[in-house]
Amino acid sequence: MVTFQLERTVPLPLDEAWRRLTAWPRHGDVVPLTRVTVLTPEPAGEGTVFVARTGIGPFAVDDRMEVTVWRPPGEDEPGLARLEKRGRAVLGWAEIEVRPGPGGRARVVWREEVRLRLLPSLFDPLLRTTARAVFGRAANRLLRRP
Repeated sequence: MVTFQLERTVPLPLDEAWRRLTAWPRHGDVVPLTRVTVLTPEPAGEGTVFVARTGIGPFAVDDRMEVTVWRPPGEDEPGLARLEKRGRAVLGWAEIEVRPGPGGRARVVWREEVRLRLLPSLFDPLLRTTARAVFGRAANRLLRRP
């Protein structure tokens, strides 16, 4: 199991940063070889379930997630979404927090704990480095694209 945290400050209002990061299907547009399918009806919120399928053919892994905390940001109030990872292979949680930053900008904090069921802890340093790179790039792309 590995944990990591990413932080970004972006020139966006809180609600726009939140929208870009919590439109779950968009994650499939920015993570290579990934497709996201939302299994519950709109609107997104607590109880939303979705699957991120990453890989090719028989070498794909499903990362099934459920939103367990959904607090969109208010005026100068931070927002928080917490996802519980409940797949057969991928376990853990992720939190996306959007809070007021300097100069009217949004400060994003993405925290994650991930465990791949069949991957020995010997590979944790590689998993941490890979996860930080993949999710850091995804966060950057999500925040840049309207």
